[in-house]
Amino acid sequence: MVKTKWALDPVHSSVDFSVRHMMIANVKGTFNSFNATIEADPTDLTTANIEFSVETASVDTRNKDRDAHLVSADFFDVENHPNMTFKSTSIEKTDEGEYNVTGDLTLRGVTKQETFAVTFEGQGKDPWGNEKAGFSASGAVNRSDYGLVWNAALETGGVLVGDKVKINLQIQAAKAE
Repeated sequence: MVKTKWALDPVHSSVDFSVRHMMIANVKGTFNSFNATIEADPTDLTTANIEFSVETASVDTRNKDRDAHLVSADFFDVENHPNMTFKSTSIEKTDEGEYNVTGDLTLRGVTKQETFAVTFEGQGKDPWGNEKAGFSASGAVNRSDYGLVWNAALETGGVLVGDKVKINLQIQAAKAE
């Protein structure tokens, strides 16, 4: 196949994360508003161009007080940094349908190179004749690398919020006309 443009299908896609809480459990959350620009041959991502943007104010951890804290200057500082972005810089095939996608992640005004494991999940036509492709991606970032350093010491030792944030994406995209 040739490289073509793909439009993100947000209704069939998700951007989820989890982080250690009180050193005893993981708290999960999602971002409800995001977009991507993808130019790729889905069966060979090594030449793809991928750009991803997440509205940080759309964070949802199923707790309004926690979400309000996350959008504050202590964490995402959405007033000054409304988006988190990722732009691919290199893609390496690691196995059939498996890739390491490296790129520039910008969060809270800080840009760092990060790598995510991406799997091509398949391709086909929906009942209306639209060509669709599916991908999953996972990785982890250290939130302190991006200036998200707020924390609280626990009486029993350790901290309230872990530094490592695990990220999981499920992406469905439609071939653009």
